[in-house]
Amino acid sequence: MSRLLIIVLSMLLWFANTEAREPSVCYGSTANGRLENGWRLPSGGANFQSYSTMGGILGRTYVHSWVHSVVLEAYSELQNTQPDTIFVYGETGKKKGGEFEPHKTHRNGLSVDFMVPVRNDDGDSVPLPTSVLNKWGYDLEFDSEGRLDDLRIDFDALAEHIYQLHRKAKENGGDIWRVILAPELQPHLHHSPRWPYLETNVQFSTGRSWVRHDEHYHVDFVASCEPET
Repeated sequence: MSRLLIIVLSMLLWFANTEAREPSVCYGSTANGRLENGWRLPSGGANFQSYSTMGGILGRTYVHSWVHSVVLEAYSELQNTQPDTIFVYGETGKKKGGEFEPHKTHRNGLSVDFMVPVRNDDGDSVPLPTSVLNKWGYDLEFDSEGRLDDLRIDFDALAEHIYQLHRKAKENGGDIWRVILAPELQPHLHHSPRWPYLETNVQFSTGRSWVRHDEHYHVDFVASCEPET
């Protein structure tokens, strides 16, 4: 990559992270809605990173301001409960919401894709490998045991993440509507210390979605939105 291109990308990221911010307003539903004043998630932090720097530059990592707070507060808690785990978030939506191909939802700032946390054969937490070659991670395929080559899904970390997201959503006056994860992978969560809480408080998808959701889990949040007109 040329020095000039690196400078240009760095400037774009700087401007993206210093946007003027007003509270967001969501309209309609995750499947038929829009968003005002979307907030872009940061490209990374102490224990998390985006699925794609370019995705952020292209405006594919915007969320409702309330979701922005929930996501970052959850990552902050995870530094204490999962100190050696690296988390990766995926696509979220556009600054003004609306259609977000190829996704069927993600239209009003309340939907977030999170890539599954993984460990290698040495037991080390590593970021899910994402690049243009695997459609930024979305083209990866884990088996029913949560394995792909030398990687395995860290189901305890995944459960802890959903727990922290739900807890922070409730603390901030909202909730989680649903979590979409491949049905054949969900039983692995039952061995997590957080499963009794999740089983009682979080709704998981029961049927198959239009895509498998094995390399990522889709979270739809609940916040107060205006009706779509």
